[in-house]
Amino acid sequence: MFLIANLLYAVASIINIALTIYTYIIIGSAIVSWVNPDPYNPIVRFLHRATEPVLYRVRRIMPDTGGLDLSPMVVLLAIFFLQKFVVNSMFDLAQRLKFGMGG
Repeated sequence: MFLIANLLYAVASIINIALTIYTYIIIGSAIVSWVNPDPYNPIVRFLHRATEPVLYRVRRIMPDTGGLDLSPMVVLLAIFFLQKFVVNSMFDLAQRLKFGMGG
């Protein structure tokens, strides 16, 4: 059972790291959007390609806020929810499987 627990713990750790990295990418994209960046800059292009598919979907379902783009904040809140609920639940389940604590 400890193999499954270790696998679950490793998967939860990787998901947590990936969500943390994406958080920084979203923040970087939001900061870059405040200035007039060169659209041909490779960093700007990467940030746009990495964040726009998610932000576009959020913008489609959000009401119009009069030019204020709140989609990065909504995505960040969703990431924090996933980290606190899903990832922590996976860590707890892995610990219970490993040490045999009752559920």
